[in-house]
Amino acid sequence: MKKKLLAGAITLLSVATLAACSKSSQGADLISMKGDVITEHQFFEEVKNNATAQQVLLNMTIQKVFEKQYGSEVSDKEVEDAVAEEQKKYGDSYQTILARSGMTAESRKAQIRTSKLVEYAVKKAAESELTDENYKKAYDEYTPEVTAQVIKLDSEDKAKEVLAKAKESGADFAQLAKDNSTDEKTKANGGEITFDSASTELPDVVKKAAFALDVNGVSDVITAPGTQAYSSSFYIVKLTKKTEKSSNIEEKVKTVILTQKQNDATFVQGVISKELQAANIKVKDQAFQNIFTQYIQSDSANATTTTSSN
Repeated sequence: MKKKLLAGAITLLSVATLAACSKSSQGADLISMKGDVITEHQFFEEVKNNATAQQVLLNMTIQKVFEKQYGSEVSDKEVEDAVAEEQKKYGDSYQTILARSGMTAESRKAQIRTSKLVEYAVKKAAESELTDENYKKAYDEYTPEVTAQVIKLDSEDKAKEVLAKAKESGADFAQLAKDNSTDEKTKANGGEITFDSASTELPDVVKKAAFALDVNGVSDVITAPGTQAYSSSFYIVKLTKKTEKSSNIEEKVKTVILTQKQNDATFVQGVISKELQAANIKVKDQAFQNIFTQYIQSDSANATTTTSSN
């Protein structure tokens, strides 16, 4: 999803929001010093134009809107299981990682819950896309599972060297993968991996090249652009097994359609936008008037938001 729905500490504005509902114009004193104080109101006025603070307020709004609408659809167990999985992944470093991100265990738990709520809403919206037209399009574009051996390398020169060996008569492709591949998930198994056109384990360019091969065919060096500028990975693929497309793959095609929609940032943004507009959000402080523009178009925003000096 533009999946950093709650990137940043949820607690950053916890003190600041107190000022908005304080009975005193300055709120309580936060810091006292010889001859002066810093009040809640002063602190709020200082931080409210900070980009991180504004992001937190947006996240808090999303959290409240989706909790009210879909709170009963996400169980505490789902959240606890997600937390446990994350803790297992990071082990003893978990608390350190949270601290570096400006989060506590509780704020991270709240973040995960909100992500689950948004995921549920997106899935429900995606189900409305299960039309006959979309089924046909997804079926036509779907390539069923293939099994291949993959060698991933960081250097094009090294990839060309390995490719030459892979194309020699009697070459042991699995051993070449074990000896040379940088893909830790597959190299121990001789590079073997099973995937279809909906899988995300391999770059699309690699999948496309694999699907075009005959069984036992070996690709040329495939260049896959990396996530960072000027970084690429290089792949060599040997196809070992193909599956013929059958007409009885309705459930698989359904999963493909739903997955594509759930991974479509524009679609996800549209779902969030719809819920925020339905919630009739009104911005009471001009400093925050633009934080919803990515979800609510300017003409809609003018109709659904107001500003006041409080």
